[in-house]
Amino acid sequence: MKPIGLQLYSLREMAAKDFIGVLEKVADIGYKGVEFAGLHGHDPKEIKKIIDSLGLKVTSSHCALPTKENAQEVIDTESILGNTKLISGFGPQDFATADDVKRAAEKFAVAGDLVKPHGMKFGFHNHWWEFAQIDGKYVYDMLMEGAPNVFSELDVYWTAYGKADTVEIVKKHSARLPLLHIKDGPLVEGKPHTAVGKGAMDMHAIIGAADPNVLEWLIVELDDCATDMLDAVVDSYKYLVSEKLAEGNK
Repeated sequence: MKPIGLQLYSLREMAAKDFIGVLEKVADIGYKGVEFAGLHGHDPKEIKKIIDSLGLKVTSSHCALPTKENAQEVIDTESILGNTKLISGFGPQDFATADDVKRAAEKFAVAGDLVKPHGMKFGFHNHWWEFAQIDGKYVYDMLMEGAPNVFSELDVYWTAYGKADTVEIVKKHSARLPLLHIKDGPLVEGKPHTAVGKGAMDMHAIIGAADPNVLEWLIVELDDCATDMLDAVVDSYKYLVSEKLAEGNK
């Protein structure tokens, strides 16, 4: 079993008011790690001390795409946090044509090259629009081919929502999937997500398709939820741990 982390974007409304309190709650639930999506105005040195005191690991961070202009600033922040996996992505307008996809892949590849000397790796996070097809190929596959030096943080729900076979995608790209975003829901347009285990996703099959020698973390992320978000974060943890799909601290 792989350790379970939480993308803190899931609790963004609470975090905007009391980020430290959210970190304490996440640790208390039993999550082993956190994935950052901003620090809500806090100094990274302060956050590093707090997560260390809580026994939390940094799985990764969603951050600005590293470019020649901003790479050092991004790298400095992530170094303080003790993070080695930097993640970004693009919107659907950036993948309208094959040339657009090629340009996006080139930017990903540059980001990977920029962070590598600092002991870091760059990866991209997908939504459903990476599973649109251009000339019979998924945009996702085109990105993977065009930026062979980056990893994929595959969001399993958005992959399925994009009408792709999530299990097959995981199998095909397992050598480059150190992180999986674990998300659940009805797979119906306009319907909110659910706690993991209460939606349409077959998590046993999906997680089982990953390469255990490559996969490092399962990271829960819920963009929105019909229920209380904190309750859903708790229920997601309980489901994954009770089903022996992930390892927690409780």
